[in-house]
Amino acid sequence: MSLFRTLLLSLCAAAAVATPALARPKDEVVRFASLDRPRDQDRAYIQKQRGQSMPLPQIENRVLPRMGGADYLGPEMRGRNLRMKFMDQGKVIWVDVDPMTGQIIGKSDD
Repeated sequence: MSLFRTLLLSLCAAAAVATPALARPKDEVVRFASLDRPRDQDRAYIQKQRGQSMPLPQIENRVLPRMGGADYLGPEMRGRNLRMKFMDQGKVIWVDVDPMTGQIIGKSDD
């Protein structure tokens, strides 16, 4: 058997074995190879697709005006809630928001 044919058959066999492993249901959360937990952006995407979350810009439009000029540093998922990080006069402020309603449910200073 020629080297080319052996190489081609090896590549085809590897592709056939790997293909089912790459397939996943539409709603399944993508997981890190080394961690058995979903990524924040995957959880946020799934919540949005299922109607369990408002779009982030809409939530930001509700919360930012209530923060009195504090600098907005960005969002992160915290369980089922959205946690927004602000900086005001050198202090970090965390604002917990219900992603379904956009209502502030908690606020803490570090």
